[in-house]
Formats: sequence, structure tokens, C-alpha cells
Amino acid sequence: MSHAPVPAGPSKRAGPVATSVPGAGPAPRPPHRTGPGGTALVTGASSGIGAGVARRLAAEGGWRLVLNGRDATRLEQVADQIDALAVPADLTRPGAGRLLTDLVLDHAGRLDLVVASAGVGWAGDFTGMPHARIDEIVGVDLLATLHLVRAVLPPMVAAGSGRIVLIGSVAGSVGVRGEAVYSAAKAALAAFADALRYELRGTGVGLTHVIPGVVDTPFFERRGAPYTRIWPRPVPPERVADAVWTAVRHGKDEVYVPGWLRCPALVRGAAPGLYRRLAARFG
Repeated sequence: MSHAPVPAGPSKRAGPVATSVPGAGPAPRPPHRTGPGGTALVTGASSGIGAGVARRLAAEGGWRLVLNGRDATRLEQVADQIDALAVPADLTRPGAGRLLTDLVLDHAGRLDLVVASAGVGWAGDFTGMPHARIDEIVGVDLLATLHLVRAVLPPMVAAGSGRIVLIGSVAGSVGVRGEAVYSAAKAALAAFADALRYELRGTGVGLTHVIPGVVDTPFFERRGAPYTRIWPRPVPPERVADAVWTAVRHGKDEVYVPGWLRCPALVRGAAPGLYRRLAARFG
């Protein structure tokens, strides 16, 4: 697989490099469909959905991949497997999104695809939730993503092409008991995706919101409680990664994984009272 001459693997970790960010382009451009051959940035790539997306893009060939995550050891292991550039960094730190964007532009000269999949959760009653965890979930799942998108958009708009993929959650569509703050952060991300998509019309930059249900990743162990329900069954992260790739290829705005999850979201939107009664009874 062909790559730009950027460092890869655990022995060549990148550091932040400052560079100028171009301004917005002067004229609207037709919609763009992203294909192989560009530069892709994947956050949350040290495990789970992010790692799955990185491997899926690598399997397609032709992508220069830059991977971000907070766990440097695991991130570099993933990067080494697929010949990608590992940039371990905590995107909740002020200015981290800008530094990461500058590094990608410095090494590759362009940015064609951004997949924002970093996320954390917490399970339990809201009244018992530590204040620090509230700040962490909102910081990682929402604010860090907003700041990253704010940093990557100007060069994409200036180029007149590219796509941003935001990894949301069905919890943001319907609300999940015991995950009040996580549901709130993902709901805000969904509203952000819709609003920003309107702004991007005519720029050539697309925005995809991927909405997975239960995914078989370490997410549940790290949130403090394992997933114990019999149904719905968790899907493998590779299935979400396939959905991301399909959405990127075909320029889709919104994708549920699995697809049937769109039904409860539609019921909640059309008949919220009925949905709440069903949710209270069946979970």
C-alpha cells in the first residue's frame, strides 16, 4: 500500500507541528464524494470503532492515515499494523485540535477525511455520578469534537472537497436510562451535525452522522458497568467500520448501525408519549 513519506509505527511518534491554515474558498462548489487516495484522520483510533475504521480504510488502499488517541501504546500498535502515523494526544486539552490539524497538513498537505470516533461513557443514576465524570464525558464526546471540526473545516472548505464523519450513538436519538449525560452529549452532537450540514451546502464538504447501537468494544468495561442485556445483541466494530466506509463512498448524511435502529428513533419523533410508555415497560 502506498503512503506519503510520513513516520509510522511505535518508534516514530509524531509531535505537533504548527502550520498556517488556509481560509475559506471564495465560491461554492458541487458536492464531493470522497474516494481512495487522500489523507484521513481518525480519532479514538487506539481501540473499538476508531481502530476498526482505521483498519477498514487501510484495507481499501491508497489512504495516508493519521491516527489519534489518548493511549499511546495501543495507538502505536494499531498504527504499526497498518503503516499509519500515530499522534497520541488528549483532544480535550486547549488547542489540541488545532495542533493535530496543523500536523496533518504539514505532513500531507491536505486533509480529505476526518472520522471523529473518540468517546467515553458512564453508567449509573445521575444523582450518583461524580462531577468529574460529567465534565469528562461532555469534554471528550462533545467539546473535543466541536473544536476538532472547527480546526479541520477551513482547509477542507478552501480545497472544496472532503468529508467529516461523526460517530454518535442511538443513546443520542432516544435517551438511555442510566446514561443521562452520555445521551445528552450524543444528542447535542446529532443537532450539531444537522445544523452544520446546512452551512456546508455548496462548499463541496460533506458531513456524515453514524449512529451505532450496542457495539462489542471495551467501551462498556471502561464506563464502569458491562453490557448485560440479551437484546439487542452487540455488533462487532467492523460492522460500524463498514458502514462508515459505505457512507464515505456514497456521500450519505446519516447511517444507523444496525439499520433497524432507525425505527425506535422514528417512533420517538412521531409519538414521543407512546415511545416513553414502551421504553418504560420494555427498556
